[in-house]
Amino acid sequence: MCATKQASSLAARAQAIWNSPTGVRTTHFWGPIANWGFVIAGLSDTRKPAELVSPNMTGVMCIYSLLFMRFAWAINPRNYLLFACHLSNEAVQLNQMKRVLSVQDWNKGMNISKAK
Repeated sequence: MCATKQASSLAARAQAIWNSPTGVRTTHFWGPIANWGFVIAGLSDTRKPAELVSPNMTGVMCIYSLLFMRFAWAINPRNYLLFACHLSNEAVQLNQMKRVLSVQDWNKGMNISKAK
């Protein structure tokens, strides 16, 4: 009897998630799932030399993620999955920007010393 009660409880929870306004049948779920690709791509770019990372594109991705974090917070119901995705992407992109700027500053310093 206890196993039957647990099974029906599990089925009720699954049905609630399925019918939720932010459940797996909505863009509240699939939009953020697709956007995790940005985070994965940014993490894979950390293996590349910083000279190959575009500071312009990295800046655009930072602004994009900031805007969509605001969007995820402002809509009703709030989309916490989208917010977490863009918060993660913001962290990855800021790290990339730090890498790019540190290499550019270092390269500028090397060019100045060679010119003297």
